[in-house]
Amino acid sequence: MKLDSHKPTLQFARYVLVGGFNTVFGFCVFAFLNWFFQGLGSFSYMYAWALANVIAITAAFLAYKWFVFRTRGSYLAEWTRCFGVYGSGILFGLVALPITVTLLRKTLHRPEEAPYLAMAALTVVTVVLSFLGHKHFSFRDESGGEDAKKAPNGTTS
Repeated sequence: MKLDSHKPTLQFARYVLVGGFNTVFGFCVFAFLNWFFQGLGSFSYMYAWALANVIAITAAFLAYKWFVFRTRGSYLAEWTRCFGVYGSGILFGLVALPITVTLLRKTLHRPEEAPYLAMAALTVVTVVLSFLGHKHFSFRDESGGEDAKKAPNGTTS
């Protein structure tokens, strides 16, 4: 058995750790901003959602780069690709969040909880798909060799 045969499993485990933290972090940022913007109208949760996404994606990018994929590529290029991967999730959320919030507001005893529950439900959909996008697009090996995947200390993921 090769020494690095466990590499994909460890990488995914690190991704799940970072993703779990960032999901909670992003949801907390959304909840705070939703509370903060609540006087801006009935769709104020969308302002909170947009800003929370920018903050959470940037935090996730840094953790993925340093801890999960351990790349040495350009910060700007990888950050841009990271936003591209999350962009598909954002477009999905842009459409699905208002629909889900509207449906939940009609069915919940406390309709003010609808944005929180909708956001939690929609987060589940993007987690697995984003791993694949980040692995194969955001943090892909552009050199064609393992050297691009090495961390600054020379170790591999």
